Amino acid sequence: MPPTRSHIHDLVTAYLERHPAEAPLLAPLLQALDDGGDLTSRSTLPGHVTCSAVVVDSHRRVLHIRHNATGKLLAPGGHVEADDRSLLEAALREVHEEAGIPPGALCVTAAYSGLPFDIDVHDIDANPSKAEGTHQHYDFRFVLMLADDDVEISVQREEVSAAKWLAFDQVTSPTLRAKLCAWGLDGRMEPVNASALIHDGHGRYLLHLRDDLPGIWEPGAWSLLGGGREPDDTSLEDTIRRELREEAGLEPGVLEPFAVELATGTDGLTVPLQIFTTRWNGDPAGLTLTEGVMLAWFHPDAMPRLRLSPSTLDLVRQHAELSARSKAVASRPEALGPKAGSTSVPHIVGVHLYLERDGQVLLGLRHPASAYAGGTHHFLAGHCEQESAVACLVREAKEEAGLLIEPRDVELAHVVHMVDKPGAQPRIGFVFRARRWTGTPEVLEPDRCVSWGWWPADALPEPIVPYTRAAIEGIRAGRPYTELGWV
Repeated sequence: MPPTRSHIHDLVTAYLERHPAEAPLLAPLLQALDDGGDLTSRSTLPGHVTCSAVVVDSHRRVLHIRHNATGKLLAPGGHVEADDRSLLEAALREVHEEAGIPPGALCVTAAYSGLPFDIDVHDIDANPSKAEGTHQHYDFRFVLMLADDDVEISVQREEVSAAKWLAFDQVTSPTLRAKLCAWGLDGRMEPVNASALIHDGHGRYLLHLRDDLPGIWEPGAWSLLGGGREPDDTSLEDTIRRELREEAGLEPGVLEPFAVELATGTDGLTVPLQIFTTRWNGDPAGLTLTEGVMLAWFHPDAMPRLRLSPSTLDLVRQHAELSARSKAVASRPEALGPKAGSTSVPHIVGVHLYLERDGQVLLGLRHPASAYAGGTHHFLAGHCEQESAVACLVREAKEEAGLLIEPRDVELAHVVHMVDKPGAQPRIGFVFRARRWTGTPEVLEPDRCVSWGWWPADALPEPIVPYTRAAIEGIRAGRPYTELGWV
């Protein structure tokens, strides 16, 4: 059964929420849908729907196919067929047929998922051999990332003659080219779903028995709780918190990014999953389950007897092994503190955010009454609590400035080992660069920071925290490490 009118209508409506200026262009399409026309049939005139796959590789290039009939370089695409359950499936079928790329070699983007990236309206000349008059195509274009750049391209010689990768600014379609050039897509796969590895701290893990119904992901199997990102989710942590709340009425505490798992969706696409870990030791029977059959605790050694994906079992075993190692280290005598007569001292661990935009670095002016560096410019920073350094950075960025940063977009840029004065407690400062972020810096903790500003990296403001300046200079010089204050 081909895609329904309501399915197409929903896609157009979601698309116009992002591109309201295109409403007049798509008004005839919406009117035809409201009138009950079959827009998926190529015999429907004066216009009907087609679908294209905008395949992007890690070098920010788009796959184009040269069509024999017209000689034009176009993205793989074509008409909807009766067996296509959705317009996205039609695009996937076309790229498989024309370029030999199977769905498993592709994944959607977190920003668009199964929504069209572009809807192009163009005129088609009459084709007497097919008894087709002049008409229009409403081409729904879906952005798909290559899961592996080494995928082999094998063109369908009956209709196309060659394949070519074109940079964004060389894409042949003007509307598609403009949208791609304006979008900060870097060509990398990114998680689009989130799942929670929930443990009780004593070796048990919470698993969810899914409904055994056709059309759902992993029917009848035990799995982790979780789901797909929705438009209102500001981050994947928001996604998993919403999913846990909706599926089981569960409100988790601290969520730690743990791993990214690659799964296969119901449409055959590769689905990158962000796995979070959290600790909870309640009774699953007391939760309100709205999806699936049941929730239950299991030890890893019992899980091989369950209907469970191998990748999920590997994740559980990996976490259990790490937990066992941590407990073993914590039980050693030296982990309880320094021995009598030892000169070792604890170090304060701080994390710092290095954001650079057009050669300028983000710095905050600390409140004059701040306990540390009052009235001085400094990185967005904070001390590690019971959390990893990256988790601390993500938390501080959101709490202090309203910036949303995904852990996968963070990399270590510099380390500063310092002491303010002889005999003072030493500090280790990790300076992390965020390659991407969402939001504009806001003053959310006015008792600590009174303003945020972008400053030229070669003309930093005064006064500035000395190790902040040293770290920025070290980053610009390519040095990974700086020591300050040591005699």
